[in-house]
Amino acid sequence: MIASLDHLVLTVADIGKSIDFYTAVLGMHVETFGEGRKALCFGAQKINLHQAGQEFEPKSARPTPGSGDLCFLLSIPLTTAQERLEAAGVEIEQGPITRTGATGPILSLYIRDPDANLIELSVPSNA
Repeated sequence: MIASLDHLVLTVADIGKSIDFYTAVLGMHVETFGEGRKALCFGAQKINLHQAGQEFEPKSARPTPGSGDLCFLLSIPLTTAQERLEAAGVEIEQGPITRTGATGPILSLYIRDPDANLIELSVPSNA
């Protein structure tokens, strides 16, 4: 039944800090929609942002900043991403490390966003 992911919602403590991180560090772009709502866009997907305590309805049963664990496939080599992260002062928590992605092996780096959500940045691997 499911064909693809359109969007997901991330509850954050500070929308501005999240926008800064995801645009400056990960290269997403911000979109304003509805009545001033914000989304982070990449490829054909987006992440809608909810301000903690001011979530839009309907919402998750327990919206909490820092509860996300997201994996993104990169459009650049992992070594290039690692160099950019280090230059931006972003701590790499783990990696490069081999993991299993949706379509096979991936090589990943793990970082944290401003809310301490776990962000996995990956490329397909032949491992």
